[in-house]
Amino acid sequence: MTLQHRPHGVEHPYAASADQRTPVLPVAGERVRLGVVVDGPAGAPRCEWQDASGAVQVLDLAPAGPSADAAALAGGEGHLAEAQAAQLADEGGWAVTTGPLAAGRHRYRFVAGDEATAWFDVNVATWAPHGGRLLVGGREDHPRLAPGSVRWLRDDDGVHRVRFALRLEPSEHVVGFGERFDALDQRGRTPDAVVFEQYKAQGEHRRTYLPMPFAHVVGGDGWGFHVRTTRRTWYDVGATEPDLLVVEATLGGAEREQLDVAVYEGDPATVLTAFGDEVGRAEELPDWVLRLWASGNEWHTQEIVTQRMDTHRDLDIPVGVVVVEAWSDELGITEFGGARWAVHADGSPRRAEDFTFPADGPWPDPAGWVADMHERGIKVVLWQIPLLKTDETIARDDTPWRPDQTGQVLADGAALERDGHVVREADGTAYRNRGWWFPRALMPDLSTPEGRAVWTEYRRYLVEDLDVDGFKTDGGEHAWGHDLRYADGRRGDEANNLNPVHFARAFGDLLRSCGKPPVTFSRAGFTGSQAHGIVWAGDEDSTWAAFEHSITAGLSASACGIVYWGWDLAGFSGPVPEPELYLRATAAATFMPVMQYHSEFHHHRPPLRDRTPWNVARTHDDPEVVDVFRRYAHLRERLVPYLAEQARVAIAASRPLMRAMFVDHPRDERYWAFPHQFQLGDDLLVHPVTRPGVERWGTALPEGAWVDVWSGETVTGGGVVEREVPRDVVPVWCRAEAWPRWRAVFRP
Repeated sequence: MTLQHRPHGVEHPYAASADQRTPVLPVAGERVRLGVVVDGPAGAPRCEWQDASGAVQVLDLAPAGPSADAAALAGGEGHLAEAQAAQLADEGGWAVTTGPLAAGRHRYRFVAGDEATAWFDVNVATWAPHGGRLLVGGREDHPRLAPGSVRWLRDDDGVHRVRFALRLEPSEHVVGFGERFDALDQRGRTPDAVVFEQYKAQGEHRRTYLPMPFAHVVGGDGWGFHVRTTRRTWYDVGATEPDLLVVEATLGGAEREQLDVAVYEGDPATVLTAFGDEVGRAEELPDWVLRLWASGNEWHTQEIVTQRMDTHRDLDIPVGVVVVEAWSDELGITEFGGARWAVHADGSPRRAEDFTFPADGPWPDPAGWVADMHERGIKVVLWQIPLLKTDETIARDDTPWRPDQTGQVLADGAALERDGHVVREADGTAYRNRGWWFPRALMPDLSTPEGRAVWTEYRRYLVEDLDVDGFKTDGGEHAWGHDLRYADGRRGDEANNLNPVHFARAFGDLLRSCGKPPVTFSRAGFTGSQAHGIVWAGDEDSTWAAFEHSITAGLSASACGIVYWGWDLAGFSGPVPEPELYLRATAAATFMPVMQYHSEFHHHRPPLRDRTPWNVARTHDDPEVVDVFRRYAHLRERLVPYLAEQARVAIAASRPLMRAMFVDHPRDERYWAFPHQFQLGDDLLVHPVTRPGVERWGTALPEGAWVDVWSGETVTGGGVVEREVPRDVVPVWCRAEAWPRWRAVFRP
């Protein structure tokens, strides 16, 4: 029998594991829930509690009930839904809740039969008016700081958090905090900033892969702020007190702490310029990233991917980029499936000449295939994840063409550990992923240039020898643990949010070193991600609600300086979307920075769930889908020069390429009632139709003359203009003075 209790548990940021103390850092007057997992027969465990006075009492535990968070996730569809829910399972869990605790140091342990855990200390903290130094805009008395609002959470060990409030005027709206799915205006909401992999339903759960402690405050004088920290922060944006934006930030735990908050005054472009000057801004990428991207998670052989590209050609649907996720195993993700080579027992990188590819394997000729794609004008992007499946319980694979991968990945992992290029636990052992995707996999330490170079050296031959054009830098959310150790000297609470930034940077640097533009395609990030490639919105269902949430995500990410952004049009998970949703999403995606379709892994079970236009048409017996998609794909080709031009403007002037209306019209209240319409560059205004069965759709047009790009009709702005919207039409309006250059684009 064993008793397991970890005060911090698995460190899931939004849910407690069965063996956890909650809250980990209690405040005087709070009750604490203590959880323990019992493995083996021992009867009911008990807790021996010693309070700050030294008195000891025995607390009886009860079996823990089902995790509400796990129950909510268990019903989701998708090949990862069960894994996400299972991570919070509480089999063998017992728990008890204390009474209100007094400040000071307490101790407790668990006992069952003849066994007992070690004693655990819990230091109950208090909120105090002193404990450190808070600088807002470089001052301790900034006029936007609410007087008397600063409080420090401290105990005998040091200062752990700071809380303060910034003033909000009644007319002000708050936009930002990274990529947000739930709402453009976060006023009245309580976001936080911690990198997290929420598998689907990000809008409903109000969680994000790409948070930032930065926001615009628009509608009044115009300003913005950036909490200069990489640790977790929380915000109450007028939800409790309507005129206050309350900020709470994790600190390092020293006796005296300091937190700096930048305040930028001015309109949204001015604020974004100042923020970009501080944290970095996008690098211009080649025009080909603005063409159509095609992907499917079950495209796992050279034959299948080639067939998909053949069909694009045969149906006259231009495609610029193919993303191949299933090109390799899911162990090390360094070799094409079916490759044969002599295992490098020392864990050294491989080169192209090391491999042979059986003619009957899944990838008989990777180099020839990449060359074929290039001859067709199609760029190749390969999938990556910053983990290595070296845990012996999951590294074994009896698939006939994978024996080399299993031995090689274990050798590579051993080399990374030996040479100090893995993230470590506080006790010095290698960290094993605590998340639900790729559980217990080894995580490389990418916090230093040396660590990044070692990790990407295993992939260098893909670029240098095979001529691959970019990498889908998926994942990046797997660092869980406040006390993890990184090679740059940081601990987990300070470094975990930066892991996806380092990940994208690593592959961008690899591509640059091979003379290629740094095209990375990431779903996770943090402050600093602005400077590293492309972002897409991550995993989502094929639903109308997810459609709206994805647009919101794009607009909020853009407002934080992400220039190249896209999403899986019409969603990637679940049954093939209905034609109306698919075509509405296609039309909208045509006018976003990155246009891509993608589909989730479905265990190769019929019916096929590809999001190719022909599969949608076949599934729903609606051949018009192909015709409409073809029309928009050709339009996208004609839009590329404009998108490239406006991307350059966005980078230089900090006016987002895909920008919400508040950027150019911060004082116009009308636009908050139309949160999903946006400007695409300087000339076009787009208003996606995001609800089913709609026949007419209204758009709030700015002052001036505007041209309906589909009819050529000119209207006067300043109000709401409606037009008919059959399922193949997205309302797009062009500034009248720019229409002469656009007429040929929309009416070739």
